[in-house]
Amino acid sequence: MARERYVDVEPGVRLWAEEHGDPGRPPLLLVMGAQAPGLNWPDELVALLAARHRVIRYDHRDTGRSTWAFDEKPYPLSRLAEDAVAVLDAFGVGRAHVVGMSLGGLLTQLLVADHPDRLLSATVIGTAALSTAPYVRPDGSRVPAAELPGPAEHLLEFWSRPEEDRDLEAELDHRVAHWRALAGDALPFDADWFRAQERRIVAHTGHHRPPTAHARADASGLLRTEELAAARVPTLVISAPAEPVAPPPHAEHLAQVIPGARLAVVPGMGHALPPEVHGPLAGEILRHTERA
Repeated sequence: MARERYVDVEPGVRLWAEEHGDPGRPPLLLVMGAQAPGLNWPDELVALLAARHRVIRYDHRDTGRSTWAFDEKPYPLSRLAEDAVAVLDAFGVGRAHVVGMSLGGLLTQLLVADHPDRLLSATVIGTAALSTAPYVRPDGSRVPAAELPGPAEHLLEFWSRPEEDRDLEAELDHRVAHWRALAGDALPFDADWFRAQERRIVAHTGHHRPPTAHARADASGLLRTEELAAARVPTLVISAPAEPVAPPPHAEHLAQVIPGARLAVVPGMGHALPPEVHGPLAGEILRHTERA
């Protein structure tokens, strides 16, 4: 049974959090991406992980049931990594396995670099390395990190569209279209599944206003080139062949940046968590946490 609570991370800012599984099992913290609440980790995936772990997921500030106050209390994106530490503190967790996706993958790298004593292991999904180290191709040639490919053109076009007021059904249409763009074209796209997921998130949040704070937050000061090069946290990097946000070879680059990092491919995966990837992804994460 899920157990919910609120975490006070600073005056006037509370985060919604929830834990699943046996509290006696090794803790595993799920860190979601930008503008995304904890429920974007699907229940089915959480259940697979909770078979072996005490799984904690939470809503970033300015998402879900957490405090929405960016306009009154702006913060840099790096502050979200400190929020993750505060969640661990609130649950009495000294060290945890941490799994981060998208922005959550960047935050997980910040934890690896700045709070290695709080991590049993790290798993990073769908993100770029916070490092200026070059990518080394299989033939030994080097590519500057700044020259690695950016997000796919169709996503850049989607993100460039102006925001508009939408009723609930129109907002759900928009979110499903966004997931279609994120999911890639290697797996069948189940629009009904994503719509049901987003409808549940709207009910959880209490309104259908789109979150925008993370896109407006200061993204400077995130690089950790030297710290990641010296990292000793056991790290798994998930390679998603259909990834359109941080397309190949970003996963391969990140696996080079962190010493000893292991690369695992989830076939067909893009920048989304449809049912087809739950089993393979959970399997890779659980193998990694067991080894760590």
